[in-house]
Amino acid sequence: MKRNFQNARKAKSFSPTQIILLGFLGVILAGTVLLCLPIATASGQPAPFIDALFTATTSVCVTGLVTVETAGYWSLFGHIVILLLIQCGGLGIISFTTATLLILRKKVTLRDRILLEEAFNLSSLRGLLRFLKKVFKGTFIVEGVGVIFSAFVFVPEYGAKGIWYALFHSISSFCNAGLDLLGPDSLIAYDGNVLLNLTTIFLIVAGGLGFPVWWNIIDSIRYMVKEKKSFRNGLRKLHLHSKIVLCFTAGLILTGAIFIFLLEKGNPGTLGGRPLPKQILMSVFQSVTLRTAGFCTIPQQNLTDAGAFISMLLMFVGGSPIGTAGGIKTTTAAVLVLSVIALIRGRQETTVFGRTISQETLRKALGVVMISIAAVGAALFAMLIFEEGSFVDLAYEVISATATVGLSRNITPGMGNAGKLIIILCMYLGRTGPISLAIALGKKKDQRGKVSFPTEEVPVG
Repeated sequence: MKRNFQNARKAKSFSPTQIILLGFLGVILAGTVLLCLPIATASGQPAPFIDALFTATTSVCVTGLVTVETAGYWSLFGHIVILLLIQCGGLGIISFTTATLLILRKKVTLRDRILLEEAFNLSSLRGLLRFLKKVFKGTFIVEGVGVIFSAFVFVPEYGAKGIWYALFHSISSFCNAGLDLLGPDSLIAYDGNVLLNLTTIFLIVAGGLGFPVWWNIIDSIRYMVKEKKSFRNGLRKLHLHSKIVLCFTAGLILTGAIFIFLLEKGNPGTLGGRPLPKQILMSVFQSVTLRTAGFCTIPQQNLTDAGAFISMLLMFVGGSPIGTAGGIKTTTAAVLVLSVIALIRGRQETTVFGRTISQETLRKALGVVMISIAAVGAALFAMLIFEEGSFVDLAYEVISATATVGLSRNITPGMGNAGKLIIILCMYLGRTGPISLAIALGKKKDQRGKVSFPTEEVPVG
């Protein structure tokens, strides 16, 4: 009898991954209810459930795709709800839950710590609460800097309301959400505004690098100043994770900007006919926003097919782990690229910066990529069945949703309910992580892993 009770209790318990998935779902549903209230819309009429659900999902999953115009459709109450959902989704439901426990001076249990470790994809519980406090402190400082610089643009144009616009824009940029209060054209009207472009780029990159990289960079700078060490010695203090993130992020941004510039400079619908400095600025911004931010200074529907293809590749990679960005993550892509390079060179181990990457890491990276490709493929197949549009437009929408980017070729508002539901699922899956969902749905750990079988070579390639 006692054994049966224990088995039943165990069956009802949820793993940390499952609780995180349910946490995101719970906040999405709560946001949907609030956005369905008449007070949430500018017209005073209740929003259709599917549009409220879509908006809540795109906010919590910090994506940016919208079926209704954010600026004109929602009221001030609706905008506040959306902003809170963005901030909550950007930092993670578990982070806010644990922070609330700290503020209320409640005891943070071992289970809470495990949840937080899972949410941030960390490998140790040591110093977890200290890490959380630093995350919130750093977030509000960076967002505050973004508000100040954005206000220099918005206040002269909108008056006192410009402060609210600056706050909304700063939080949305840092959380890589891509939602704004400027109308249906995102930042296209500001494509030549250097201050707003650079401020937005800074916020996007800061959010996308990941919090551990921040602290590692700060510690390295402190080491150089305190110990009066050279820049080269300071670089040695950077962890392997930070080195890979910084190098791969810089490489992707530079490569993406070059490709966008070369492919679109003769296209009058994007860069063509504009002064060279403006073309460079717009190319860099497009490359950065593909890190999963969702803002745009180039009409995405006007991109050439080649430009759209490059954009989809960059969107699929996304930002870096333990940050606010989506995608398969820069480290995942870097590990696979380095593995291929090692294979080509005939090396048995994958090495970088004098360190060897473990086989377990390679397996995880391959698993993330394969599950993500499968998710994108399944969603695209469903969209081709239920929605009208070109293959490029639908693929762009699906990848943008799954990577939580938020860029669209202007087809989101015209989608039917089936298409909206598919994109909602893509955004949720993209934010929580395809591999997390696969782990959460797994009922049992494969016990065969404890048994060793004979090795036999299988021809590949």
